[in-house]
Amino acid sequence: MVKKKQELINQLYDGDNKIKLLDQRYLPRWIVVLIDAFLAAASFFLVYLILSGTPIKFHKVLTIEEQGLFIVLVNVVFFFIFKTYSGIIRHSTFTDITKLAFSSFCTFLAMILFNVAFQSFTDKRIFLNTSLIVFMLLSFSLMLLFRIAVKETYQFLKNFATRNLKKKVVIVGIDDHTISLGKAIATESSLPFELKGFVTKNLDSKRLKILGKPVIPIRGSFRETIGDLNIDGVLLISDSFSGKVKNQIVEDCIAKNIEVFNVPNMEKWNKKEDIQNQIKPIQIEDLLERESIVIDNGLIQKDLSGKTILVTGGAGSIGAEIVKQLGSFSPKLVVVLDQAESALHELELYLLQNHPELNFIIELADISNMYRMDLMFQKYNFEMVYHAAAYKHVPLIERNPHEAIYVNILGTVNLSILSINYEIEKFVMVSTDKAVNPTNVMGASKRVAEMYVQSLQNEKGVYTRFITTRFGNVLGSSGSVIPHFRKQIMQGGPVTVTHKDIIRYFMTIPEACQLVLQAGTMGRGGEIYVFDMGKPVKILDLAEKMIRLSGLEPYVDIDIKITGLRPGEKLYEELLNDASTTLPTHHPKILISKVPAGNFNTLKTKVKQLIKTATRHEDKKVVRLLKELVPEYKSENSHFEELDHPAENTPFENL
Repeated sequence: MVKKKQELINQLYDGDNKIKLLDQRYLPRWIVVLIDAFLAAASFFLVYLILSGTPIKFHKVLTIEEQGLFIVLVNVVFFFIFKTYSGIIRHSTFTDITKLAFSSFCTFLAMILFNVAFQSFTDKRIFLNTSLIVFMLLSFSLMLLFRIAVKETYQFLKNFATRNLKKKVVIVGIDDHTISLGKAIATESSLPFELKGFVTKNLDSKRLKILGKPVIPIRGSFRETIGDLNIDGVLLISDSFSGKVKNQIVEDCIAKNIEVFNVPNMEKWNKKEDIQNQIKPIQIEDLLERESIVIDNGLIQKDLSGKTILVTGGAGSIGAEIVKQLGSFSPKLVVVLDQAESALHELELYLLQNHPELNFIIELADISNMYRMDLMFQKYNFEMVYHAAAYKHVPLIERNPHEAIYVNILGTVNLSILSINYEIEKFVMVSTDKAVNPTNVMGASKRVAEMYVQSLQNEKGVYTRFITTRFGNVLGSSGSVIPHFRKQIMQGGPVTVTHKDIIRYFMTIPEACQLVLQAGTMGRGGEIYVFDMGKPVKILDLAEKMIRLSGLEPYVDIDIKITGLRPGEKLYEELLNDASTTLPTHHPKILISKVPAGNFNTLKTKVKQLIKTATRHEDKKVVRLLKELVPEYKSENSHFEELDHPAENTPFENL
């Protein structure tokens, strides 16, 4: 019997069925007008029944039937004037109710005026004023109740038909944000969630209800509480909890096989997206224990407003985010330069749609081409340069060292010389923690680039301020481990980790770029700014947690394989080398690394020789020269390890 009832309701809900009870066009406008007219007639009949048992008597100029017909016809006229039939009944809004109220009031007013006019000519009245007042209130009430009944019936049928498809969820916490979220879930029937209540630490909330849903106090532990609720998911307002608390909640939910959804504060919701797109399964990025970063927007605004800015590597993860964030600081023009054609095109489309206020130009170019760069500096008259262009994939660069020299070193040399020649105010270079005690070609090439701009700063007559920023891995960037793990999990595994003890520092792309902009305003020239990357994360733990967040069990549903360190890879990255010291700045997450800059003329000669060697694709000699330039560079898990033996090293002059 219950099964048949469910099948009937499902049939009524199907938009393509014959009955089409829940179809938007089920009640055509003429039917709505007829129903309202019928309710108006019924209202007058009820008025007659109510007043007939009282001393108040109707006037006799027209019969009761004629009076009723006249009033109903006038009411119908106002239905058409105010278009009370135009809305979809089950989606009636305050505007629709207002139209209905005006229709009823204007009918009453018209009847009163007609009564007064008729009395002035005949000294008689057709309608009883009392009956008109009661009719106005009663007809409006019945038509309003009709709309409420349709709306509630539709909602009941829809909820009943889809109740097995919705996830039963609770919201953690009771405050303005969580209540607003609960209201959104309750009013949006299209959401795949059925709100079962709110979970809170407040033990006095046992009998409290919000939005008709119970407030459930946590007794004992959160894990025990949610385990007894028979729910499918938990909703968290992302900014309401510290990373530690959020991680514990997720661990408890995973243990009870309950899905966790992450929701931003409603003030941060993207208005262009549906509510459903704001509520997403929690990601590993949401669980890294990082404090929010506060930057001095006023100082950055003062520094960047009205400036013409070049962003190299502008289509990359860091460069593109810098471009997006620059839009908030009113630059005169942003020139986005990259040699990745497809990525540049995608960024251009994104900026046109999402940052129409940003004045930008896309340039396809290679920073190692000095002639092309010189033409660009002439054309645009830049005032600031953010240099984010670099080759960064460690194993790939280990196989092609000469390419790292072209982009990471020659490209930086070209841009820095042009910046001096054209008196650029600031040159902010994005570096990496892999430049510290490097174990691979990529890190060593970035260290040489750091040394070059740092030593150049000390030359006489240099107006440009050269500022270097150094940080670790950024979440979600191309080649980042998290998107790689996510893809492996979607494919059914295995997830590959290079070493069971390998750790990495992580920072989100927006965080990193915020600090780059902040450091750019602070620099006086020649500094290397080091960012506080928080606590390091063990990559094996990261892989296990990502698998569990996908609703799977590590080593059971998805295997994890240890593949061994890749060429040039080390177990842990460093932000400072042994010879460096740090100084604090006014920003708690930015430090200055004090590293000796070296003599520019000596460095210039060696870099020039290094670039010439790279053009001949003599990779072994390239690496030898890198090791001469960066004495702390020791290859690991690479065929270039043989060059670390002193007997095999060859001085620059013999190469």
